[in-house]
Amino acid sequence: MRQYHLDLDESDVGRYVLMPGDPHRVSAIAAYLSDAREMSFHREFCTWTGYLGQTRVSVVSSGIGGPSTAIALEELAALGVHTVIRTGTCGLLQPSDTRGTLVIATGCYRGGSTANAYVPLNYPAIADFELVEALCIAARSRGVSPRVGVIESKDAFFLESPQYLPCVEEATMHWDIMQRAGILATEMESDTIFVIAQLRKMRAASVLFGLGSHHGVEDMSPMSSDELDTLSRVAIGALEAIIDSDKRKIS
Repeated sequence: MRQYHLDLDESDVGRYVLMPGDPHRVSAIAAYLSDAREMSFHREFCTWTGYLGQTRVSVVSSGIGGPSTAIALEELAALGVHTVIRTGTCGLLQPSDTRGTLVIATGCYRGGSTANAYVPLNYPAIADFELVEALCIAARSRGVSPRVGVIESKDAFFLESPQYLPCVEEATMHWDIMQRAGILATEMESDTIFVIAQLRKMRAASVLFGLGSHHGVEDMSPMSSDELDTLSRVAIGALEAIIDSDKRKIS
């Protein structure tokens, strides 16, 4: 059945998906696949599909934030997708981390609201261990030392600069708590992905390129082609390993 928001049917997508937020990153990531072509571009959802070896793989943008991400993931699940790696960006929370730090999430502090419509807050948002391990190996094999741990997902991007907020003290305290708790980064989609994937019996993980400190939103510049290349190659490398592992399980 053709999906309303993604404008896709089962023949358009692979069962393995890379999921950036930005639709304009999709074609660049899909360039690492063979015979890739655009299948749909509807609203914020751009989809390209190609091959890793003999296996069909798709790149599908989620848009920004939990609501659009949930729509994309629900419709991908309906199309038979079982493995999703978010391939996105984040703001770094730990003072020792600088632009270019690659963050692999093991789980999320659930600061967003979309997943709350599915399950209570005490339900954990956890990445798939096998995917996390594959991402770590893929990063290190490419000379990248990733930061691996818990991240924050949230709904309001501009809470990064809370000076004008009525509750500025509480907002500032929030970031201090996140840092002291060892939260590595902040972004807007992974909690939704992890929760829905668990409920839908999908595998999901997130690998994130750190654009800079969460305090420096105005100084964050888009990823360069070289930076996107690093992120893409790590995600593709992990997916190749997972596909190989899945084939061995079948045989």
